[in-house]
Amino acid sequence: MPVFKTPFNGYSVKFSPFYEQRLAVATSQNFGILGNGRLHVIDLSPAGPIAEIAAFDTADGVYDVSWSESHDSLLIAAVADGSVKLYDLSLPPTSNPVRSLSEHTRETHSVDYNSVRRDSFISSSWDDTIKLWTIDRPTSVRTFKEHAYCVYSAAWNPRHADVFASASGDCTARIWDVREPGSNMILPAHEFEILSCDWNKYDDAVIATSSVDKSIKVWDVRNYRVPVAVLNGHGYAVRKVKFSPHRGSVIVSCSYDMSVCMWDYMVEDSLIGRYDHHTEFAVGVDMSVLVEGLLASTGWDELVYVWQHGTDPKAP
Repeated sequence: MPVFKTPFNGYSVKFSPFYEQRLAVATSQNFGILGNGRLHVIDLSPAGPIAEIAAFDTADGVYDVSWSESHDSLLIAAVADGSVKLYDLSLPPTSNPVRSLSEHTRETHSVDYNSVRRDSFISSSWDDTIKLWTIDRPTSVRTFKEHAYCVYSAAWNPRHADVFASASGDCTARIWDVREPGSNMILPAHEFEILSCDWNKYDDAVIATSSVDKSIKVWDVRNYRVPVAVLNGHGYAVRKVKFSPHRGSVIVSCSYDMSVCMWDYMVEDSLIGRYDHHTEFAVGVDMSVLVEGLLASTGWDELVYVWQHGTDPKAP
């Protein structure tokens, strides 16, 4: 399957919810420590190499990207200078970004678009906060500040327009409702930093967290005293975790051990796939909503791989 070479280190990759061949890739120079960033939009072609449709340069690294669920040309980027930038592929490069939202006081680490309401998105930051934004407002709607350390990830519930989860370096995950003054639930999910969280797409009470402790844990928020499952198999910190849009119990993850793993948390031998194609930290992974079993990953080896589950990502 095709491979795309990025000039900088890969940080995040996301399939378009509108076009099955299209992906966005967030990258940062010098491993995100210092330097520029670039947001790539690429198209797969059945026969030839991956084509770059657009590239947007930033003065600081780009840590995450999210596609709009309402406009097929709109992208949101989380940038290391604390900004959230909106890009519109239908406009010329000189007109982009169409908006730069600068409220976070430290690096913006994640962005997630609301797939239910489709007019709003959240950003999470190393300034310990999450911010709620709408497409048409130049300032945030609200700031959520309870975490005691960096918020590495925030993700909307796929069924409830007002509910999201956050994962933090303070070793907790929290469940929030934007209509409530504070978080509804605090999950002391790991004993080390939590780097990522995601909701089950078929059970709106189930969430997965991944941590520096090398594990992924699956929780039912209706009874969260003990996890539903603990998935061990990565050798280092698990950087991203993502539930399958097609199979309720399937999860994909990527790690500083350079691997991408696929899990089924409902079966005893939960590790159902492992891919060791990256040669540096694997930090971005996604599953296509439109094509079942289609995976993408990116990492610090400056490569983006796209492949069908069960095939070799490096195969031509």
